[in-house]
Amino acid sequence: MDERIALTVSGQEQTAAGVLDVGGELARSLYVHVPFCFHKCHYCDFYSVVDSGDRQGEFTDRLIEELRFVSRFAAPLETVFVGGGTPTLLGVAHWRRLLVALGECFDCSLILSGDGEFTVECNPETASAELMDALVAGGVNRVSVGAQSFDERHLKTLERWHDPASVGRALGICAAAGIGRRSLDLIYAIPGQTLGEWEEDLEIALSVDSGLEHMSCYALTYEAGTAMTARFERGEFESAPEELEAAMYRRTVERLGEAGLARYEVSNFARGDAGRSRHNLAYWRNASWLAAGPAAAGHVRAGASGGWRWKNVPNVRVWMAGVAASGGASPVIDVEGPDRARALCERIMMGIRIDEGLEFEGFLEEAGRLGVGAAMAAAVEEQVGLGLVVVEGGRVRLTDEGFLFADGVAGALMGAVG
Repeated sequence: MDERIALTVSGQEQTAAGVLDVGGELARSLYVHVPFCFHKCHYCDFYSVVDSGDRQGEFTDRLIEELRFVSRFAAPLETVFVGGGTPTLLGVAHWRRLLVALGECFDCSLILSGDGEFTVECNPETASAELMDALVAGGVNRVSVGAQSFDERHLKTLERWHDPASVGRALGICAAAGIGRRSLDLIYAIPGQTLGEWEEDLEIALSVDSGLEHMSCYALTYEAGTAMTARFERGEFESAPEELEAAMYRRTVERLGEAGLARYEVSNFARGDAGRSRHNLAYWRNASWLAAGPAAAGHVRAGASGGWRWKNVPNVRVWMAGVAASGGASPVIDVEGPDRARALCERIMMGIRIDEGLEFEGFLEEAGRLGVGAAMAAAVEEQVGLGLVVVEGGRVRLTDEGFLFADGVAGALMGAVG
């Protein structure tokens, strides 16, 4: 692709100025970030703003402008994912405008035919029949509902304010509207949580929706800059012991497997291949995707040298002003150009997390071209010796034990790149 994508600069953002020459492939995936929340959960490090609704109209106007701009770099879309924030906090009228614009700007024929995937993240308290009907009319065929826990005490620790009973109601509303693909998010290793309480969360999750095809189960992490981390550093609570966290993870794999939800990525479980998140697989396979909305990150591949990565400015006010001033191009930060060593590290970091693993000869050959082939082969051999990976069928894959240490395995392999 010889076109140039204008990623303009606003204010004091630290980024490359003017225009980036992408020169990469057309993207088949799109991520849209809706930053609005009615409350900031203490564990969350995604960009969000507490909003009363007064900026939603202008936000939607600017988002449509940006979608129109980035659509020139898209092939027919295979996946769309709208995350946040709380996307379902956006008003129904704004959603209708946004969905119409998506259909006008992009070729969504694969999604509308059922061969593609269009996911919207959903807070259980914001699900309504009117909203879900509007989403279905606009092509949405998958929802991801954030439950996190069914225990009110643990929800309070997370500063997650919803009635646990609203999760089942939300999933029922989605099903009644015709959204056949439904996923649920849970968090474990919450301070004070026991193994038995986590098992109870799993049982409730499996019971609230018999048609659930996907679950994401994440260990609580203490991200820099979050209120949760500040409270932890003040000594308000202790993190879960490593042994308990490992026991919770092993039980998750076992119990969800019994229920027909097989692990296909470290934290993700699906009912058959069709239940897997195709959009997230695009991330883990290091494909190309476009980004729209404040703080949304994009990636466009450009051959063996990797590709371009960038992040829209994480400030809704600056983002709206920049999009309006540039005719649709977002201000950006964290711009990274093609780099073969970085591309190989990204390939390892993302690919090792999924059950299909890495194509062994391919990434070993690329390591050889970088002059680190012997070091990479030795790193793989070391991880095999530790029982964390296996090499079979031409691929390097995590073992059951390796899934517990996926980040460490990735770090060891990336360390061979130097």
